[in-house]
Amino acid sequence: MTGFPEEPIYRHLARIGKALSNPVRLRLLDVLDQSERTVEELAQAAGVPLKNTSAQLQRLHAAHLVTSRRDGTRVRYRLADEQVSRFLGDLQDFAHGRLSDLREAVREHLGDLAGVTADELAARLADPGTVVVDVRSAAAYAKGHVPGAISVPLDDLAGRLAELPSDARIVAYCGGPYCVVSPEAVRLLRERGFDARPLDGGLIGWRRAGQGIARARTVSG
Repeated sequence: MTGFPEEPIYRHLARIGKALSNPVRLRLLDVLDQSERTVEELAQAAGVPLKNTSAQLQRLHAAHLVTSRRDGTRVRYRLADEQVSRFLGDLQDFAHGRLSDLREAVREHLGDLAGVTADELAARLADPGTVVVDVRSAAAYAKGHVPGAISVPLDDLAGRLAELPSDARIVAYCGGPYCVVSPEAVRLLRERGFDARPLDGGLIGWRRAGQGIARARTVSG
């Protein structure tokens, strides 16, 4: 049987599907959506063996989903462009609406905490009663954060509660939509009597919603 005339079109379209058909590659894209990294940094952040990370990066690169640049003797990888991030967000939202197993897996992973959307937070940034807390590392905060957010890494949070107004409405966030750090922070804050909620989608969700990112050269605290 001969192929139908449009076969090359669908074969090329299928390249994107094949690139996204591997859970490890999806995990790597999720991590790269937060910041560019060397293959060693990416492997560590994603919890994937170095050799496998390198092999999967080549598949993603071949599908033009990631790109790279040389930094001295090292090579740093990042998403090819913002369109890739938006496409990943659309894929996650579509799958979440279609797959009950995914919704259950997300609930088991993150818990049932009701979050704040990026649009809701944007409307509340000027409210002095709202405090936005970035619970990622200080280095990640310096690379980019929600405007006005304060840096309180999760490991430091318990010891810095006195810095937070007791009557504030706190919104905590971490890196991406499946990051467990901000839910952990919110649970800790609630146990200590604070009104706290996580930011839906983390900093990635904030950026995908078209909201601005602030940067700092140094971070104190």
